[in-house]
Amino acid sequence: MNVHAAALSEAHRLDEPTSVFARDVIGDLSRAPKRLSPKYFYDSTGSELFEQITLLPEYYPTRTELSILRQQGGAISAMVPAGAALVEFGAGSTTKVRLLLGECRLGAYVPVDISGEFLNAQAQTLRVDYPGLAIHPVTADFTAPFELPEAVREMPKVGFFPGSTLGNFEPGEACNFLKSARAILGKGARMVIGVDLEKDERTLYDAYNDTAGVTARFNLNVLHRINRELGGDFDVGAFIHRAIYNRDRHRIEMHLISKKALTAEVLGQKFSFRPGESIHTESSYKYSIDRFALLARVSGWTLLESWTDEAGLFSVHALVASD
Repeated sequence: MNVHAAALSEAHRLDEPTSVFARDVIGDLSRAPKRLSPKYFYDSTGSELFEQITLLPEYYPTRTELSILRQQGGAISAMVPAGAALVEFGAGSTTKVRLLLGECRLGAYVPVDISGEFLNAQAQTLRVDYPGLAIHPVTADFTAPFELPEAVREMPKVGFFPGSTLGNFEPGEACNFLKSARAILGKGARMVIGVDLEKDERTLYDAYNDTAGVTARFNLNVLHRINRELGGDFDVGAFIHRAIYNRDRHRIEMHLISKKALTAEVLGQKFSFRPGESIHTESSYKYSIDRFALLARVSGWTLLESWTDEAGLFSVHALVASD
């Protein structure tokens, strides 16, 4: 974020969440190379598109993680204290958390997500299906510190961070997130976290370049969101989705590539693009078990247990906050 970006968002009298969005967009598009934060994928449209992605035949992470959670439900529930508050960072669809809600004797469920409309709709569905469970949704950027509801502060805490979202952080950011989660959850907290594993490049490429084009629409939606919420004038049709595997950095990279020379304006600031110029929208790092264990350790967590599928595509880990 730069000073000019802050002044622009203030001059346009934006509410606080939109001001943060504006500052990040203007600051990141002013960089060389240009980028956008993947957390802004998840407006209501983006959240719905991601749920479609999870059902695609090429996209292995969701179905593989679900199989691990089903097979290891008993082992996972054994490390969750009775009466604990389950705090889900980046709560999306309720499919995965339902597997824990059915196994664990929880005192409360606290879903946390930046997309408040989607979050509250999912919470309401859960209240109908689990009438005896206290559910306290929190609309917040889970990558930054936030306050837990007063009702759960004295309960034991268990974090839940399924999917491969940890891989969307740069390694230093992943360490900072795990440290922040430890501080939010408190002393003696535990955490269940999903981590995508290193594998053959063809499987990775196909997962992020599906033949139905849903991932492309998901990626391009961030430009639609900028146009809608910040009054941008991006010619979305002038950009294409591209996902590549960066072998040296163990990560998939998603980009939006400009097909021609163009200029886009956001809140009065203009951004020029050359033909072929990229906006880097997401990285998805892939880990080995050992590299993740090291990351957890330097972030203040101790690895208790790790589970993988037979093919070694995905992993789920149980952590405890280090003393």
